[in-house]
Amino acid sequence: MADRDRKAELERKKAKLEAMREERKRKQESLQEASAGATPEKKDLRAETEEFLREIGIPLTTTTDAGASHQQQAGEQKPADGTSVLQEAVYLAKNQAVLSFSKVTQTNLPPRDTVSYNKETQTPKETIEREVRPRDFYDEDNDSSLEVAVDTPPPIPGSGKMPHTSMHKPTETPEDAASVPVVEEKPVIRELSEEERRKIEMSEDFLNFFGRASAILERAMFEEVDIFTDYSGADSEEQRGGQLEGEQLKLNRQFFDERWSKHRTVTSLDWSTQYPELLLASYNSNQENPNEPEGVALVWNIKFKKSTPEYIFHCPSPVTSACFAKFHPNLIVGGTYSGQIMVWDNRSHKHTPVQRTPLSALAVTHTHPVYWIDVVGSQNAHNLVSISTDGKICFWNLDMLTQPQDSLELQHKQNRTVASWCCSFPYGDFNNYVVGSEDGAVYTACRHGSKSGINEIFESHQGPVTGVDCHSVPGPVDFSPYFLSSSFDWTVKLWNMKETRLLHSFEDNSDYIFDVKWSPIHPALFSTVDGSGRLDLWNLNIDTEVPSASVVVENNAGLNKCRWHQGGHTIAAGDDNGKVHIYDVGEPLAVPRPDDWSKFSHTLQELKLEQAEQEEDSASLLSQSPLR
Repeated sequence: MADRDRKAELERKKAKLEAMREERKRKQESLQEASAGATPEKKDLRAETEEFLREIGIPLTTTTDAGASHQQQAGEQKPADGTSVLQEAVYLAKNQAVLSFSKVTQTNLPPRDTVSYNKETQTPKETIEREVRPRDFYDEDNDSSLEVAVDTPPPIPGSGKMPHTSMHKPTETPEDAASVPVVEEKPVIRELSEEERRKIEMSEDFLNFFGRASAILERAMFEEVDIFTDYSGADSEEQRGGQLEGEQLKLNRQFFDERWSKHRTVTSLDWSTQYPELLLASYNSNQENPNEPEGVALVWNIKFKKSTPEYIFHCPSPVTSACFAKFHPNLIVGGTYSGQIMVWDNRSHKHTPVQRTPLSALAVTHTHPVYWIDVVGSQNAHNLVSISTDGKICFWNLDMLTQPQDSLELQHKQNRTVASWCCSFPYGDFNNYVVGSEDGAVYTACRHGSKSGINEIFESHQGPVTGVDCHSVPGPVDFSPYFLSSSFDWTVKLWNMKETRLLHSFEDNSDYIFDVKWSPIHPALFSTVDGSGRLDLWNLNIDTEVPSASVVVENNAGLNKCRWHQGGHTIAAGDDNGKVHIYDVGEPLAVPRPDDWSKFSHTLQELKLEQAEQEEDSASLLSQSPLR
């Protein structure tokens, strides 16, 4: 059953395919007949097109050839039917250029002329020739520079018409622009509020500016210039010579501040090695005003005539000694009554110390007043040295003051503590030193070596030793072993570290002698100050019994300290009223002669002989005494 159905379906499909073949064949035949019948119509259409082109005046052969060549160059294929030929003919008719004769018209336009007048000349080089008329002249009142622009061609002579002119701003040259003043608008200054003003006043930049500016103005206000100075020296040599012969010590000026110096005592003086015009003075407490700081250190300037200090430093304890740090120009070091060591920095805006030693009862630090302090050593190896009445000498590093690098107990024969008031190092020697004590003895000591500590004792004073100073003048003869000592017993004594015997005793004073200093340039000159306000200069080459020059300060003030300037022509002395006196030393007394070293050596030999004779006489008197 299934086979019959399948056969019937195949028969139907074969019949359908046969019908489709017959239909396709009929369509092909009908298309061939249609194409065969259309050929005459195409030929007739081409003939009609050619006839139309001849009527409108387009040659068919030329046009056809040109179109054919054009189509070949463009790479196009020429169609064969009549419609394509008609389109090609229309295209060529539109794009073909038509040439013809035309009439040329010439027109001449005159250029526009501009006549300019400048400051150099009032008439142009090339002028327009025309008839001069009264209107041509401008008003005489208008003498400014004009620029005339001619908008029309030059008028025909005799026409009576002027060119159209207009006013223009003259051309500015660079010179004209520079000569015209430029008016700047003034900025509106806003008023600051109270908070803004205080903020500015407390800023670091303002404090730097104000401090620097006020110091400069103060110096300028106090300067005095002598306009009658004669640099030829014709009228001043006699006056200068008479002054130096008559006055060996002349008061130059005094330093005193009403707030910081009043009711205080000068406790130490020191000159700056970096800035020779600066002088440091330290002061103790002001008993009249307990609200003021206990200790004060002031830096004065001898270069300018102003009466106020350059720097003001203070601390909560009286300053008993102070010095400039030799190899640190901005640092100032002070020893206090409490035993602390203070360090101030002039680069800081604070008047208080920037560094200090701890205040404690430890054995490594000072517990008594520090009466002497100085920086000893060289540029690459130096220490801050301090002594105190607690019997210790301490060596510090300025970068760390928490504890000393080294310290020694100054004891004589292991049972006697040396309460030191003063100290001095020989010239060029940083290991050996001399100390003066409150028991009236002078000791030589050593820092390093097997003999560190107290070595020798020099006994002759009958009171506390207030000052010692080693000879520090370089020269052909070495006098560095010699040193001087001053005491409350009204005497100054000359010693030699190599001999424990006294060389000479200077006994011209009648009051406590508080200080003694060698001259830095003269080998035989030294100075002393006492409680009566007397400043003495001793030249041992001239006399060994009386001073060569003396001066007494006013107001019955007692002098406590003296310090030579490194130049040797100036000496400073401080009194118990807070004043610092600056004296100029006469040139015959201050400046050494070439033979002063040999003379001083001869003087020392004479003093040794005299001292030996005195000791012999004293011994003989003691032997002949009935009490013996």
